[in-house]
Amino acid sequence: MNDTSNQTYQVLARKYRPTTFEDMIGQEAMVTTLQNAFKAGRVAHAFMLTGVRGIGKTTTARLLARALNYQSDTVAGPSVELGTPGKHCELIMSSSHMDVLEMDAASRTGVENMREMLDGVRYAPATARYKVYIIDEVHMLSAGAFNALLKTLEEPPDHAKFIFATTEIRKVPITVLSRCQRFDLRRVEADALHAHLSKICDKEGAKVSDEGLALISRAAEGSVRDSLSLLDQAIVQSGLDGGEVTGDQVRTMLGLADRVRILDLFTLAATGDGKGALTEMRSQYDDGAAPDIVMRDMLDICHEVSRAKTLGPDAAFDAAPDQIARLQDLAEKLSLGQLTRIWQMLLKAHNEVRMAPAPLAAAEMALLKLSVAGQMPPPELAAQIIEQMKAGGITPPIVSSSAPTPASPTPPSTAMVASSGGGGVSSAPVPVTAPQAAPTPKSTVMLSSLEDLIEALPKSQIALKSDIKRYVRPIRFKQGSISFQPADGAPVSLTGKIVSAIKELTGELWIVSPETTGGGATLNEIKKDAKAAQDAKDRAHPAFNHPLLANARLIEIRETEPTSVPSNIIDGNFGNPEE
Repeated sequence: MNDTSNQTYQVLARKYRPTTFEDMIGQEAMVTTLQNAFKAGRVAHAFMLTGVRGIGKTTTARLLARALNYQSDTVAGPSVELGTPGKHCELIMSSSHMDVLEMDAASRTGVENMREMLDGVRYAPATARYKVYIIDEVHMLSAGAFNALLKTLEEPPDHAKFIFATTEIRKVPITVLSRCQRFDLRRVEADALHAHLSKICDKEGAKVSDEGLALISRAAEGSVRDSLSLLDQAIVQSGLDGGEVTGDQVRTMLGLADRVRILDLFTLAATGDGKGALTEMRSQYDDGAAPDIVMRDMLDICHEVSRAKTLGPDAAFDAAPDQIARLQDLAEKLSLGQLTRIWQMLLKAHNEVRMAPAPLAAAEMALLKLSVAGQMPPPELAAQIIEQMKAGGITPPIVSSSAPTPASPTPPSTAMVASSGGGGVSSAPVPVTAPQAAPTPKSTVMLSSLEDLIEALPKSQIALKSDIKRYVRPIRFKQGSISFQPADGAPVSLTGKIVSAIKELTGELWIVSPETTGGGATLNEIKKDAKAAQDAKDRAHPAFNHPLLANARLIEIRETEPTSVPSNIIDGNFGNPEE
């Protein structure tokens, strides 16, 4: 057995720190700009590197210092081709080169620290081409330190270069920013991080499932250092046997809920099952899921369902086929109005859960809100109903958010009556019961088709009858709802008039939905087609094929009442009937 107790383990974030610009992932734009500037000889005297934590700002600063001072047997000028170590590369990367000075502005913020560092600017470098000053977390400098730096930064010596790094670019004075060439280091995409971590696992001989690497890549939020730190933590999950680290182990390590369970939770809340949503939330919390991460994952699900709703079959997802099928099924059940409403509620809930003293309680209350919203009609339908009611002359009711209180009984009236014992008037109040309104009888009108509706309409609605016959192309007609396609030239108020008329006939508010396609023939068109078919049938009668009628032109076919035939016609006498 090898004794490894005295060996110092080097974490992956340090072991796999980039040593060349090619090793950096996701920063191709910056590398291309530097390469072109070095080739053209247009090298700035100050650089500002900004980006999130762990993106590689300090490493980039050291690589830039190496590139500025690169010197080998064949290269004697600045170069971004650092594949072959140069004369000064090793000392610069180990932060021990005398001409490359590094300063942490977080611990040396004062003006005296800045003056001490700048005292040697006027002296030429000892061995390197340039004297390079690297200031990390430059936004932490005091106002006096920035003022001391400004004059040197404005007119630096030819042999001096400045490289600044910061995570808070807005805290750097604009007077300093305007004198620097700025590079924004981008967050690394999850796919690029996944590929990078996979290569490192191969080099380390570690086995982590693709699902586990994908979870780490998403949890790192674009930070390479964070992803390597999480990978370091995940590798030890396999234990001494060296087995593969599964996605469930990584999920438990990160405190994440299973994606399938998040999809279950989203479905329960979006479809109005409050009890099921609370039960699932508590179960995930007991299994180690953090409420704020659950809310964030639900935001991801809402976004993916919205993409599936908008893009349809063309939407691409990074998920298993069964999960994609569930996303598309949810997209068919929910409207865009519902999805945008859910998104806004989840976005607010995520912030509330993060700030709440009891995150689980805040998450459960957010799920209850989602469940209540899931039981409501889609916003598009609600707006449509209101517009229909307004067009039909019906004032939409104002619905209070509180529960309705039972109407209190009408207080009894009091009357002054004469007393039977004396001649005076008694003031004793006598209750008088207020007359009760007779209950409104329920309508017995039954509507099952457009014909029934037209038949039930009164004669005063003759114009509406005509419009229904001419412009309504029916799609569906069932109790409580009608959907139709308006024909060309249909009045704008037709839908509202139909809603109002049915309300007067049945006492109920029907949902009348105009659609853009799918309608059948109007009643007038059906009648016209039936008449044309009958005419064709009549013209096919043998009487019209008689030779004497060869040149006859059919003007009209008319149904007439049967009449009696005169006797003289029957006898063949066409003269005077009396003869």
